[in-house]
Amino acid sequence: MVLRSLWARILARCLLGCLMLLTRRETSRDAELLALRHEIAVLRRQAGRTLYEPADRLWLAALSRLIPRHQWRQVFAVTPATILAWYRRLVARKWDYTSRRRPGRPATAAGIRQLVIRIASDNPTWGHRRIQGELVRLGHSIAASTIWQILHDAGISPAPRRTGRPGSNS
Repeated sequence: MVLRSLWARILARCLLGCLMLLTRRETSRDAELLALRHEIAVLRRQAGRTLYEPADRLWLAALSRLIPRHQWRQVFAVTPATILAWYRRLVARKWDYTSRRRPGRPATAAGIRQLVIRIASDNPTWGHRRIQGELVRLGHSIAASTIWQILHDAGISPAPRRTGRPGSNS
C-alpha cells in the first residue's frame, strides 16, 4: 500500500510538471530546455554511469513516447535499446510464473517413495496393489499406478519376478 501511494505521488508530481510546462510561454520553455540540455552535457562529462531508480525509468519511458527517436541522443542519456531493455525486464517481472505451482499432479513425497521401495524390497512377493493396500492401512492415500511407477523408476521388477533388494534383479 505504501508503494502505491509513493507511485501516486511520483506520478502526480510528473503530471503537474507537465501541466506547468504546457501553460508557459514558448520562449521561456525553449530557454529552460537549452539550460537543461547544457546542464546535462556538463553532468555527462563529469559523472560516470548514471544509476536510475524505477521512478526515473518510468518517467523517461513516458517522455520517450513524446520525443522522436532521432532526437533521443540530445535529450536522454540512454539509448532506445536501454529503454526497451527496461520494458522487457518489467514485462518479465510481471509475467514471472516461477513461484506458482506447476500444472499437473504434485510429485510424490520423497518419504513415501522411500517407504514404497523399502516395502517392495522387504516383501519380494508383494505386487504394487498389495503395497498400496498396506500403505492405505498405514494412512497414506496413494494410487496403485503411482506405486507401480515408483517401482519402475527405481528399477524394481514386478512382484513375481522380483528377487529382493533393488538392483539385484535378474
